[in-house]
Amino acid sequence: MTANLDVIVIGTGEAARPVAYACREAGRSVAVIDSLPFGGTCELRGCDPKKVLVGVSELIDWSHRMQGKGASAPAMSVNWSDLIRFKRTFTDPVPRENEQGFEEAGINAFHGRAHFVDRASVEVDGEQLVGLSVVIATGARPTTLGIPGEELLTTSTQFLELDQLPGRVVFVGGGYIAFEFAHIAARAGAQVHVLHRGDRPLEQFDADLVAMLAQATRELGVEIRLRTEVTAVERKAGGLLIHMRTDGQEHVVEADLAVHAAGRVPDVDDLDLDVAGVAHDQKGIAVNEYLQSVSNPAVYAAGDAVSGGGFPLTPVAGMQGSILASNLLKGNHRTVNYTGIPSVVFTTPPLSRRKRLTPRVGTS
Repeated sequence: MTANLDVIVIGTGEAARPVAYACREAGRSVAVIDSLPFGGTCELRGCDPKKVLVGVSELIDWSHRMQGKGASAPAMSVNWSDLIRFKRTFTDPVPRENEQGFEEAGINAFHGRAHFVDRASVEVDGEQLVGLSVVIATGARPTTLGIPGEELLTTSTQFLELDQLPGRVVFVGGGYIAFEFAHIAARAGAQVHVLHRGDRPLEQFDADLVAMLAQATRELGVEIRLRTEVTAVERKAGGLLIHMRTDGQEHVVEADLAVHAAGRVPDVDDLDLDVAGVAHDQKGIAVNEYLQSVSNPAVYAAGDAVSGGGFPLTPVAGMQGSILASNLLKGNHRTVNYTGIPSVVFTTPPLSRRKRLTPRVGTS
C-alpha cells in the first residue's frame, strides 16, 4: 500500500513534533514514524526522567550536609525502587499522550523503523509513504566502541529503568552521562567507578571548574580513572570484569553493572540514506543553512541527526524543528543562530557553561 503525503517526519522527539504540528496546522498532510515509543529522548530516556533522579539526589545531599546545622532528623537515604516507580509516573503516560495528540491533530502515526526507497519515499512495516518533503529527526544512539563484550554494557536508557541499583557500577566514559549518573548512583549507595580515556573529563567545560567538580565527585566516593581505555567487558559468575589500560598498564575492575557513557552518534545508519542521495558522514546528515540536505532538496534534518548542527541539546533540537517547519511552509528563509547557548551538567553541585561559537548558519 502506498500513501502520498506533504510531509513525512521520521522521529517523534523535540525536533520532530514542532514540524509535524506546525505543518498539520497549516493544512498539510503529515505522517510521523518512530520505532521507539512516541516521545523521543528528552521526555522518555533523557532530560525529564534524569532530572527526577537528580532532584532526589540533591535532596539526599542537602540532608547530609545540613546534619548538625539545624537539621536533626536522621540523614535521608534513597529507596531506588520507589524512585524509579515515581519516575515512571512521569514517563509512562508520555507515549500514549503523544499518540493521542497526533490522532487529534490528524497526523498519521506509524510504529516501525523507516528506510528510504527513493529520494522522497520511505517504507515502514511494508507500507510505502511518498512525501513532498521528508524530515529526519531520529536522534542519537550510543556510539559503537568496537570492543569485545560491548553487548554487556548497559545503555543510559536501561539505567533509567533499573528496578534495583546494583552495588558496584562502572561508567565507561567521562562526559555528561557518566558524571550525572555517577552522582545519582553514589548517593544511592553504590560503589562507583568512572573510566575516561582522556586527560580530563568534561573536556568542553572550564578546566578549573571541572577540577573542582572532579574533586567533589571523588569526595562523594566515586573513583575517577583518567587516561584509561576500556579494552573489553567480560561476564563472570556474579558480575562483570572490566578490562582496561591506563598509561600502558593493564588493569581489571569487577562490577555488577557497566554503563555505556562514552558518547552518542546520530541514529541514521539504517535509514538507507544513500538510496535517497542524502549526503552524510559519521557526524550526521549534511545540511545547508536552512537545515535542508545539501544533496537532496526534498530532505531536511533537525536535532542530533544533523552534522555540525549546533549542540546535542533538547532546546537546540526544538529550535531547529520550529525553524525547519517555517522553512517548509514559507520557503527557505530562516537560519539558526547557535551563539551563546548554555549547557549544564546536572551533578551536585552542577556545572555550567555558555557555548560561544561563531554561528555556522547565520542568524534567525
